[in-house]
Amino acid sequence: MGFAHTLDGTSYRFADLKTLLAKASPRRSGDALAGIAAASAAERVAAQMALADVPLRDFLNDAVVAYETDEVTRLIIDGHDRAAFAPVASMTVGELRDWLLGDDADTQALAKLAPGFTPEMAAAVCKIMRLQDLIAVGAKCRTTTSFRSTIGLPGRLSTRLQPNHPTDHPAGIAASIVDGLMLGAGDAVIGINPVTDSVESVTGLLVMLDEMRARLDAPIQSCVLAHVTTTMAAMQRAAPVDLVFQSIAGTQAANRAFGISLGLLAEAHDAAQALARGTVGTNVMYFETGQGSELSSGSHEGVDQQTLEARCYGVARHFKPLLVNSVVGFIGPEYLYDGKEITRAGLEDHFCGKLLGLPMGCDICYTNHAEADQDDMDALLTLLAAAGCTFIMGVPGADDVMLNYQSTSFHDALYVRHLLGLRPAPEFEAWLAAVGISDTSGGLRARAPERLIATLSPLSSVT
Repeated sequence: MGFAHTLDGTSYRFADLKTLLAKASPRRSGDALAGIAAASAAERVAAQMALADVPLRDFLNDAVVAYETDEVTRLIIDGHDRAAFAPVASMTVGELRDWLLGDDADTQALAKLAPGFTPEMAAAVCKIMRLQDLIAVGAKCRTTTSFRSTIGLPGRLSTRLQPNHPTDHPAGIAASIVDGLMLGAGDAVIGINPVTDSVESVTGLLVMLDEMRARLDAPIQSCVLAHVTTTMAAMQRAAPVDLVFQSIAGTQAANRAFGISLGLLAEAHDAAQALARGTVGTNVMYFETGQGSELSSGSHEGVDQQTLEARCYGVARHFKPLLVNSVVGFIGPEYLYDGKEITRAGLEDHFCGKLLGLPMGCDICYTNHAEADQDDMDALLTLLAAAGCTFIMGVPGADDVMLNYQSTSFHDALYVRHLLGLRPAPEFEAWLAAVGISDTSGGLRARAPERLIATLSPLSSVT
């Protein structure tokens, strides 16, 4: 099956849906590196116009990665909810865009439709939308998840407190945790990227975090972002695991490069569920993604990076995660060259994830060799918050001293919460007031409560 569109007297032809999606994708360096991007702006526009006329049903019959050889494709196709899809089944991609922007596509209608959208449908409609379209529709999508706190409620913006340290030193990690808690961060998760992915090191960090939670009697969940197999081994040793983390990709081959399969993720999910450590909910998975990971491992199968990113969300959706996070600019300028490409990608990722029914967050970030700066991050932070982003990162000073990249700070989260009238998760908000970090109006106090410092100080001696 091929596609064609004539623009200004020139006929453009696209061999299949995979090619059409790639050519229609807004420009980014990763697709150019892969040799699949449109050769000109005119070809891109022609592809977008051709894509707008594609019936949504075609995405159920023309897989961008072969069903027979790819378990991600099988998961997407076999798990498709045709009853949920029925209200939009007769639409084209362009008609879906128009409908999504209309009043009938409200929060309730979008929640019912979410199981009926495939990732490729979401990616396709995303490619013919402006930034304001992505923001407007994303803001209407609402997904709520919970473990010890409830994430994603209206009028809320959560944060992951990211206290990374170059040597995993407990005192350095504890200092960052105190800093973040005093600035109202950590209601999504306190998540450490470990320097060493050994079971012993990861278990030590998990014990430290759980002791902190118990001392504070805080409604928080913690996570050490080790490989899923390390976390599973830690659970077998009775480590206090709240959330299971894993980076995921949009093809079977790329997931294999990550050392995972869908079966392995299912096993980890069931093991974490069996621990029953949640108090207000049972969502136990934390997934991270990022455009370009499949290309970086040579496993993109000729598919553009934005479509593959949406396929990651098809994987995530199956496991009902507490959190999904696009680490949008972390992979580098080879895949998202500058602030403009990072901004577009961040809003695309948020839109696609929310349309598919996921609790989408974003690590609003860039590497030091990208053509981007903190002004770009300020802009994307504000746009994502307006679009209803579920959570963002809280990194001391916005500068991760272990991973060596630039993100968003505790103060950035305070800025956008104040600007848009957003609040932390309700259980965490109540705890902030109860321990004296915030006052009765929700504002942060100028000084740390002495009893809080006394409670946290022993953490520096934990090994």
